[in-house]
Amino acid sequence: MNPPTLTTDRLILRPFEEADYPHAVAMWGDADVVRYIGGVTRSPQDVWFACVRGRGMWDIKGYGNWSVIDRETGAYLGESGFADFMRGIQPDLSQWPEAGWAFARASWGRGIGSEAVSLMHTWLDETHPGKSVCIIDEDNVGSRRVAEKAGYMLWTMSKLRDHPVTVYHRGA
Repeated sequence: MNPPTLTTDRLILRPFEEADYPHAVAMWGDADVVRYIGGVTRSPQDVWFACVRGRGMWDIKGYGNWSVIDRETGAYLGESGFADFMRGIQPDLSQWPEAGWAFARASWGRGIGSEAVSLMHTWLDETHPGKSVCIIDEDNVGSRRVAEKAGYMLWTMSKLRDHPVTVYHRGA
């Protein structure tokens, strides 16, 4: 499947391109960005694998990740999208698209996350109606707000690699 490009007045959500890679490496190498996303910065190789996995998910699942780009400047702001991570946690999330997002520090506090996540869910509602899920570190107040603005509700607690996470659901 060719991943769609989505736009708002401020943002472009488009498939990952190789030119995004150095910006993704910088973002995932920032300890503040990963504080609540596993808590460990990612190596350049791990970033590459995650970026191409997010792009490749489109062919298998019909959804995947987008690079989030500033429409005015062309700057890389982060990534957002849906995946099936086959996490093996309880409850089993693999039966629904799992939403995820991460944004470079320079985009924080500007409503970029809420805008991108809202846009990707508008697309999901039109193309894959039904339930979606996300997991969020219980201390990540910013991501919880983004999820709640997108219509997610707290569902349950779980553990990911022995770390407690909150599981949210949205839709039917």
